[in-house]
Amino acid sequence: MNVSIRLLKSHELDAADHIFRLAFGTFVGLPEPTEFYGDATYIPHRWKSDPTTVFVAEADGKLIGSNLAVNWGSFGFFGPLSVHPDYWNQGIGQKLVEPAIASFEQWNHRLNGLFTFAQSPKHHALYQKFGFRLQFLTAIMAKSVQPNQVPTQLQVLPGETQYSQINPEQRLECLRACREVTESVYEGLNLSREIQTVQAQGLGETVLLWDESNLAGFAVCHCGAATEAGSDTCFIKFAAVRCGKNAADNFEKLLDLCEALTVARGMSKLVAGINTSRDDAYCRMLARGFRPEIIGVAMQKPNQQGYNRHDVFAIDDWR
Repeated sequence: MNVSIRLLKSHELDAADHIFRLAFGTFVGLPEPTEFYGDATYIPHRWKSDPTTVFVAEADGKLIGSNLAVNWGSFGFFGPLSVHPDYWNQGIGQKLVEPAIASFEQWNHRLNGLFTFAQSPKHHALYQKFGFRLQFLTAIMAKSVQPNQVPTQLQVLPGETQYSQINPEQRLECLRACREVTESVYEGLNLSREIQTVQAQGLGETVLLWDESNLAGFAVCHCGAATEAGSDTCFIKFAAVRCGKNAADNFEKLLDLCEALTVARGMSKLVAGINTSRDDAYCRMLARGFRPEIIGVAMQKPNQQGYNRHDVFAIDDWR
């Protein structure tokens, strides 16, 4: 079998999406594997944001798998990595990891990670070949949100709490302030591309939490079908508050804003992933009614804490 690795082309988006659903649906045992993940999507908007970060495997002229690399400044991750079930156990996954690693080196990252099945030694062994090591579990959490659960003052989200509602000049300043927040979490961490992608492609909203003088925190959210959320769902792709003595209180306020956004967009479900090493943040989400839907495990390279620390109040999803 002649296998080549290259960048995904625009006319192959549907084929890559089909393989992604088929592969994961087969692995988790769905009766109809291609229904995996419903009407949520990963590949199209990420490819549109940066076509140089979406890699595919081709065998004898046929697309058989894909992998996506993500750049968050000093940190990056890859996934979802998927291979057509007909080609499992033939080393295709390893070949798809290699260009992602090359991208990380080109971007000069300090730290890299991935999210994978906690119960799959096969996946752990694959990624350990590249120096990734198992760390804490990551819980993909969800809760139902109803209008009567949203604080009265947030029944209508103020314009200054929404990135889409501020003017272009304010957006530049806001991106700088967001970098300050993430810098307090981990040196060089930068979510500017995620914020701009959500805005440019109409995927959802970035909600902004301000204190008396500064940006205290923000959350990048996908909303509805054809995003990483899916129908009737608001999905927090990334959220963080500035580290310090007010971090816990601000984290609660930021979640209030995310719940208000869920209601404002006509959704009833809020989804967010959190690494369980961030114990206080995790427990606060449980106290608010979030419950795990998926349990995965974070793997990192090199094997260090990064921003998976007890003093960090951040939400993220490395799928």
